[in-house]
Amino acid sequence: MSVPTTDSLDTIYSTSSLLKQSQRYDGIITKFKELYHESPEFIVRSPGRVNIIGEHIDYSGFGVLPMAIERDVVQAVSTTDKNTAVHVANTIASKYPARSFDYQGKDTVVTIDATKLEWSNYFKCGYKGMLERAQVPPKGMNVLVDGTVPAGSGLSSSAAFVCSSALAVVTANQLDLSKQELTEIAIVAERNVGVNSGGMDQAASVFSEKNFALHVEFVPRLATQPVQLPLGACFVIAHTLVTADKFTSGPRHYNLRVVETKIGARILGRCLFGSDSTLDTYKEVMDRYFQDKLQVSEADQMTELLALVETHLTHKDRGYTQQEMADAVGLPEQTMVAEYMTRFPVETETFHLYKRAHHVLTEARRVLQFVATCEHASQHPDSVLEKLGGLMNESHTSCDTMFDCSCPELNAVCSLAREHGALGARLTGAGWGGASVLLTTQDKVPTLIHAIKDNYYRQKFPELNDDQLNDAIFPTEPCSGATIFTGFDHT
Repeated sequence: MSVPTTDSLDTIYSTSSLLKQSQRYDGIITKFKELYHESPEFIVRSPGRVNIIGEHIDYSGFGVLPMAIERDVVQAVSTTDKNTAVHVANTIASKYPARSFDYQGKDTVVTIDATKLEWSNYFKCGYKGMLERAQVPPKGMNVLVDGTVPAGSGLSSSAAFVCSSALAVVTANQLDLSKQELTEIAIVAERNVGVNSGGMDQAASVFSEKNFALHVEFVPRLATQPVQLPLGACFVIAHTLVTADKFTSGPRHYNLRVVETKIGARILGRCLFGSDSTLDTYKEVMDRYFQDKLQVSEADQMTELLALVETHLTHKDRGYTQQEMADAVGLPEQTMVAEYMTRFPVETETFHLYKRAHHVLTEARRVLQFVATCEHASQHPDSVLEKLGGLMNESHTSCDTMFDCSCPELNAVCSLAREHGALGARLTGAGWGGASVLLTTQDKVPTLIHAIKDNYYRQKFPELNDDQLNDAIFPTEPCSGATIFTGFDHT
């Protein structure tokens, strides 16, 4: 299945936002003509996402439940056969200055300096990933980027940018790639900026469907399934305005957690299967352990594996030193560092393997419970939202206390939300700042938003005007994934 092409914005956006989006697209086209003195040939868009539940478990191989949001990255594009030069501009030129580069041949495609926080690197990621699959030199491109996903919000602005860039290159060069191929390439491509991403963000940006959440699984290969949310479920996103930038904080936060989960899984695998085991995700370990016990449900497998973690991952409180981890996986310390900590460097003296494993396995189980509750919502209509909210609250507690990826501001927003009508409230995205996602009912949305504006934003950020407040906290609904838009005057 390929990314859809549409000539109508109402297939992408909700009815309530059509006028605003129509004006936005008109503005992008006008700006494009001013910059490049020609009309775009097409416009691509990829949305950000909010992860309803399933945090920091995709890179351990377990399924997650995001949904696409209306906030997105849009790129207007024209092409030429005269050269292979690429010119990339942004509608916010003062913050993101225009850049140009050229195709460097099929072996390199383009050089990306991952040591620099440079906005155009995200375009280059999509460009490089797609053209490594192509056999002929690409067309030259003029590109204008416009994004509405707040950077560092935990709503996946980077994946939306990379996916839209990849889609722009695919469309410009008429490459025959399915949604599956586009997503799988984009997952790997984003790692060129130095972040060891797991794949949820890209899958949600490409595969999401309007009015559905998306159950994304990664083993044995990427697979997605739309999930109907219960009647009456409403979601609000509240950005803490604490920036959570994976690039700058990765060595201390995101990349470190990937290492802690991988080394923990590798130690557990050696304990269960012998010293020759090199399995390094908990999903691989679980599948191997239960390969002859297929009658055991997946949720029960996670529960049993958690008991094995209790037995085999010692140092529960004090954590592991780097040398202790190397000894436990049977590798020289330098070899382990080269394998797990070189491309994506980490900074720490203590590795908390038990706590990370506990979060991963209980969170993966919560995803299964959330999906099952949605699927059987009609059988328990009076209690279904309370049950879903309870799972979200448990998720946040685990993120805070076992994965250590929350922060005081996220905890404050979630507590306020529960006090003012949220049935569930949790951080979403990588954490360490960024956004929270709140589950409530339609009648409580205005009160909930008003309470958080008064008790969080106006206390902590009194300088914000009404428009800025509305950008920080807003209701959302499941939106469509990546799309190619052609419904405009091309003259």
